[in-house]
Amino acid sequence: MFDHLFSSLSISERAYISVCDIETRLTDIFRRIDDIANHNQARVLAAFQKNRVAAHHFNPSTGYGYDDGGRDCLDAVFADAFGAEAAIVSPQLVSGTHAIFCVLAGILRPGDTMLAISGAPYDTLLEAIGLEGSAAGSLKEQNIGYEQVDLLPGGELDIEAITDAVKRLKPRLVHLQRSRGYAWREAILPDRMKPVFDSIKRLSPETVIIVDNCYGEFTLKNEPTDFGADVIVGSLIKNPGGGIAPTGGYIAGGREHVSRIANRLTVPGIGREAGSYFSSYLPFYQGLFLAPNTVAQSLKTSVLFAKIFKDLNLPTMPSSDSVRSDIVQALRFNTSDELIEFCRCIQSVSPVDSFALPEPYAMPGYLNEVIMAAGAFIQGSSIELSADAPICEPYTGYLQGGLTYAHGRIAAMKVLTMFYEKNAGSGGEPQ
Repeated sequence: MFDHLFSSLSISERAYISVCDIETRLTDIFRRIDDIANHNQARVLAAFQKNRVAAHHFNPSTGYGYDDGGRDCLDAVFADAFGAEAAIVSPQLVSGTHAIFCVLAGILRPGDTMLAISGAPYDTLLEAIGLEGSAAGSLKEQNIGYEQVDLLPGGELDIEAITDAVKRLKPRLVHLQRSRGYAWREAILPDRMKPVFDSIKRLSPETVIIVDNCYGEFTLKNEPTDFGADVIVGSLIKNPGGGIAPTGGYIAGGREHVSRIANRLTVPGIGREAGSYFSSYLPFYQGLFLAPNTVAQSLKTSVLFAKIFKDLNLPTMPSSDSVRSDIVQALRFNTSDELIEFCRCIQSVSPVDSFALPEPYAMPGYLNEVIMAAGAFIQGSSIELSADAPICEPYTGYLQGGLTYAHGRIAAMKVLTMFYEKNAGSGGEPQ
């Protein structure tokens, strides 16, 4: 029965009934997501207990931060949760892009070569590498070479081309981006990485394999570190922060590699021996603990949107029944106006700044104007329900996040109401 409280959110009864009907057809998929969350919750809990997390670990530190037990324990918990020897978890890492660049700068030296094996990295890394612009301090400026191997047309890793490139270059570092970024492809499954990583190591044992793990954490029962990645890296205002962490990033991997990266993050010879945080570490610990469940809520939201768009005969990737390796749902629209209205629709159901009207703008690090809907408690948090899109053809929006599925389904109803009102989509309404 239609709850008229939803009408106060400008949701039509027709959209409400359609979403309720669709949910009955997603039961098995939701059950699979819950099974993954249950596994990952046990994995995270084991990491907390192994490292004897206690209330005193939440205490802030000042100054140099020597002997900061909260910081050191948090690093160890993340390392164990991600199956790594060591980790850096730092509020001084301002974004996922910053964390990734710290990894690149920590491992690569002048004369080395970086090989990207999943095509061009995310837009915000292009200037940092030296592929766009002339940013001071880029890898190119430091005489670090770059080559890439594009994905196959179906989005799979091109193992033959990768093997040839590794034989020819013997690269110091191989980079793989797990999530799709602004690309129309599936996110790469960790188990599909293993044969490629094994091949790289056979040909060039000294090559360091790093995975941009942003948006992918806890979407499956295993992480890339379980399949041969030397280092994984991500943002705490995405999956592993659970919607609680206020800022920061993480780096996890082999002890030697993490130590080199730590010397780049701070100072050679000091590494992670210093670094204070004059606020409580509690949200970082609590965010990680909540992350498996929060990611499950986000995945269910994406599945629901995928099914709605499929029933509207609008292109969407991945499909609702796909095995997912990230939380991002790519949705295609017929026009830029439709895309902009979709983002405004997501903004309108946000708990924060719901009254704001997103507009496309030139955002630093992006090649096209971008529109972003992000009425989040943590600024820029993409584990909270959000949507963004470059304003270019084909008109594709990227939906991610959702702290609760209950909120995600409200957003789906609001978007479906928009489509019904405008008679958009060739399919008319979900069947």
